[in-house]
Amino acid sequence: MRQGCPKRIDNEYERMGTCSIFVMCEPLTGWHHARACERRTAIDFAYQIDWLLNESPYKNAPKIRLIMDNLNTHEIASLYKAFPAQKAREMVKRLEIHFTPKHGS
Repeated sequence: MRQGCPKRIDNEYERMGTCSIFVMCEPLTGWHHARACERRTAIDFAYQIDWLLNESPYKNAPKIRLIMDNLNTHEIASLYKAFPAQKAREMVKRLEIHFTPKHGS
């Protein structure tokens, strides 16, 4: 600091915690849904898929085309970790899953 110069302040980022935000959208209609969770586990992901299939506006759709990134929890096995095998299999039958390219822009 020198006399005649503006006061300089060093701002320091203070982390106040983390969360994970699950986002679903259908761009052509403008529909979107976001939910914040404390963590990002396979079980949390499975419950979001369950919501999409059974409570969302698309609960009566026979097949849902789902486009996802390649996150480690975004896999069919997550459904089997969270739900009994029969329920998980019924959920899988209603999904048509496509993954985005691993190194896509």
